[in-house]
Amino acid sequence: MAVPLLLRWQGVLHPNPDVVRRLEWLAGGLLTLLLAGLPFFTRAGLTLLIAATGGLWLLWSLVSPPDRIRPIGGWLLLFLGIAALATGFSPVPSAAAKGLIKLLGYLGVYGLASKLLLCNSRWWDRLLAGLLCGGLASSVLALRQLYGNSEELARWADPNSITEGTIRIYGPLGNPNLLAGYLLALLPLAALAVLRWQGWGRRVFAISTLGLAGSSIVLTYSRGGWVGLMVGMAVLILLLLLRSTREWPALWRRLVPLLILLLGAALLAIAVTKLEPIRTRVSSLLAGRGDSSNNFRINVWLASIEMIQDRPWIGIGPGNNAFNSIYPLYQQPKFNALSAYSLPLEILVETGIAGLIACLGLLQSSVRLGLQGLRINEPAAGTALASLAAIAGLLGQGIADTIFFRPEVQIIGWFCLATLTSLPSDERTSLC
Repeated sequence: MAVPLLLRWQGVLHPNPDVVRRLEWLAGGLLTLLLAGLPFFTRAGLTLLIAATGGLWLLWSLVSPPDRIRPIGGWLLLFLGIAALATGFSPVPSAAAKGLIKLLGYLGVYGLASKLLLCNSRWWDRLLAGLLCGGLASSVLALRQLYGNSEELARWADPNSITEGTIRIYGPLGNPNLLAGYLLALLPLAALAVLRWQGWGRRVFAISTLGLAGSSIVLTYSRGGWVGLMVGMAVLILLLLLRSTREWPALWRRLVPLLILLLGAALLAIAVTKLEPIRTRVSSLLAGRGDSSNNFRINVWLASIEMIQDRPWIGIGPGNNAFNSIYPLYQQPKFNALSAYSLPLEILVETGIAGLIACLGLLQSSVRLGLQGLRINEPAAGTALASLAAIAGLLGQGIADTIFFRPEVQIIGWFCLATLTSLPSDERTSLC
């Protein structure tokens, strides 16, 4: 196999099996620690761990033979190139450079997770166990807030919104929207663990995480979190149904998933019409500018669109520092913002149309790889479907929020991409 020019630096140090084996365990331990501690580490701690994963990936690459560039990796390299170009032409290059460094750090996490899972797929369950430990602890801490001082919780109730008085939990992350984004990303993975893991102890652990995390998402009263929860779980249920019924007669293969989705829609309609807290939050979505949260987002979106119109092709450069430097020139009075509050808009602002095309290519490639889980008869099939559902949930929340760019959420997304990258392939080259 011809080695791509970009990868010819890999393997320049002669591989030593003992060294590679130690690197595998070191990488597994580091990634497990990172995933388990996402909601608890400080920003400085997360930065240190992310930098360590990048350095370990570099070291492992130097002592292991090069592999081919996989589809997801190819689109990520293209996006990295566009982000670097956007940084070079940015009106605030210093601020954009900080965003580019952050992107490189996240790519290091993705690269190390991909290399570890390609080397030994058994690490997937260990990494998932670490992730669910963090999710379970976060959910318990969040639910305990219901029995504590309500004054702190009340600060997240907007007095100018039709949802005034709603008590929202936020757990160790300090923000109900962020807590919802973090938990909804791991929920499909927890659901798969219930089906995948053997032994009552493991399954009780997965079921507990699934139930408490789902309850916590509901009690954050995050509208974006609710949308992401419904999208992620609906996609997971649909994909698992399509896989489990693939040997059925054609008529039943089509009818059963449709009937399940209709039943879910009916239950959702009943909840919206009969449960007052849910009805209030849904009503706020339909209130337009009559709801202060909606009004704020609409004003930020309009300002972001003006930013895109001025720099449509490669944007202002990656990262929140670049956004915070340019946005005040476009913002409406009293509508300060840290981001565009919409994932597609944020990508367009930072990297322009070129960056959005690369992200759409990445999404298409991820969907294509994830749908392999409907056909392959391997344990990895479930991991592919759950990862695809988690990505769908993150995109659902990302319609009107940019919580995805916070490391507590984004790293789970990179873990899902690494899972899809490591799916079995006849062309796989040994990395161990």
